[in-house]
Amino acid sequence: MSDDARDDGSRNTDAPKTDALTAQFLATEHWSLLASRSTTQSEVLTRISMLLTLMSAALVSIALVGQATKFTGIFPAFADALLGLVVVVGVLTQVRVTNVSMEDLMYVLAMNRLRAEYVRLAPEVARALSASWHDDREGVSHTYYFLGRRDKTQVIGSSMMFTLVVNGALVGLFLGVLLATSGVDVPVAWTVGIVCAVAYAAVSLWLGARTYFRFWREYTPASPTD
Repeated sequence: MSDDARDDGSRNTDAPKTDALTAQFLATEHWSLLASRSTTQSEVLTRISMLLTLMSAALVSIALVGQATKFTGIFPAFADALLGLVVVVGVLTQVRVTNVSMEDLMYVLAMNRLRAEYVRLAPEVARALSASWHDDREGVSHTYYFLGRRDKTQVIGSSMMFTLVVNGALVGLFLGVLLATSGVDVPVAWTVGIVCAVAYAAVSLWLGARTYFRFWREYTPASPTD
C-alpha cells in the first residue's frame, strides 16, 4: 500500500474520532451552561422572595408599632427608618434581577452557539431542534419563545418588571410617609409619593431598555440567521 493511501485511511479513521470528541466537549459545555443558568435563576427568585417577605414583615411591624404608640412618639422615626431599609434592599434586588436578565441572555447566546456546532457536525439534527442555533437577536427571540414571535406580555410578566413595580410602590410609599411624618399635608405628601413612584418605574424601565439595546448594537453574532 502506498504512503498516500495510508495517509488517506488515517485521515478517514481520525475524522469520526475528532467529531465524537468535539461532540463530547460541546455537550459538557452545554450541561455546564444549563447548570449555571438554573443556579442563577434559583438565586434571583430567592432574592425576590426575601424582598417580599421583608416588605410584608416591615408593613406589619409598622402597623403594630403604630397601634402601640398611637402613631406618636418614636413611631415616625421607626416607620421612616424601616421603610428606608426596605427600599434599599428592593433597589439592590432590582439591580441583581437586571444583571441576571443580561446573564440569562448570555447563557442563551452561548447555548445557541453550541447548537450551531451540533448542526455543523450533524446537519440532520436541525429538524429536531426546537430552540434556535443562531446567536443573533432573532435567534435568541426564537429560543426564548418557540411558538413564534414573542408577545409583549413576555416582557410585562417578567421578573424584572415585577420587581420594578414593587420597588416603585415602595419608593412612593417611603417618600409619602417621610413627608407626612415631617409635617407636610397628607394629600400633598401622597401626591408627591405617587409622582415619584411613577417616575422611578419609568426611569428604571428606560435604564433597563438602554442596557439591552446597547448590547445588541455592540454585539457581533458568530452564527447569524440567514
